Amino acid sequence: MDIEKYFQLVSQWLVSSGLRVLLIVILTLVALRVARFISNRLFPASKKQRDPEFQKRADTLSSVIRYILFMAIVIVAAITVMGELGIEIGPILAAAGIVGLAVGFGAQNLVQDVISGFFILLEDQIRVGDVVQIADKSGVVERMSLRLVVLRDLAGNVHFVRNGQIQTVTNMTKDYGRYVFEIGVAYREDVDEVIEVVKGVDEELRKDPAYKDDILEPIEILGLDQFADSAVVIKARTKTKPIRQWAVGREFNKRLKKAFDERDIEIPFPHVTLYMGQDKKGESPPLNMMVHKEEQK
Repeated sequence: MDIEKYFQLVSQWLVSSGLRVLLIVILTLVALRVARFISNRLFPASKKQRDPEFQKRADTLSSVIRYILFMAIVIVAAITVMGELGIEIGPILAAAGIVGLAVGFGAQNLVQDVISGFFILLEDQIRVGDVVQIADKSGVVERMSLRLVVLRDLAGNVHFVRNGQIQTVTNMTKDYGRYVFEIGVAYREDVDEVIEVVKGVDEELRKDPAYKDDILEPIEILGLDQFADSAVVIKARTKTKPIRQWAVGREFNKRLKKAFDERDIEIPFPHVTLYMGQDKKGESPPLNMMVHKEEQK
């Protein structure tokens, strides 16, 4: 008899509350899909403008908004389901408030991460797809939220950096990229001739279909920068699209080496000059040398 009453109660619950719980679950899944759709379509103008910088900012904000909407929908759905299951929500919310206050004192790092992440997004310091250096780690930003930034470096390693640990942001691909050249040549070379060769290589590279769209401006020759131990150093820089500065710089260096070889312009390497010195009479001490030739067997 007790079993019949048990099945009767279960049947009544499935007909009444069970259907409502099922409806809540279905509406939650629909709401999650709608939230994903809204976050993806929140910045449609960026695709029309085809501005890569605006697109990166739009993708970053969309991912953060999607995360916030998902969390809000899941929390509301969970509270509603608990109400349908007969669980008193009031005491749970009160206890959650007390626990949250206690956790808040012990979770200051989490609060710091969220606040720092909010200002990073507000000030547009980092976007998904940027190459940055933060907290002694560098790499491409793959994902970011209000709590952390996910980087992948050149070797493929993934770094998870909490926003609260970010004190300084070095963004190497914001709006455009720069590649700085320090071109060392021998002291015997004519600096003006070297500069003309550098300009010629840059002009040739800007005409190449594979690189002309990546280079935004002709190369800027900053001039003779320093007298090094075995070379004079000419400094120059080029301006490219974001993230393309390294590819352009490597190709430029390769072509510059070939151009120097064709014109017999020496790129110095470390070497030693032996100097015997002179006395007050202007005479140098004798240098005794012996050449030994081995007989071939």
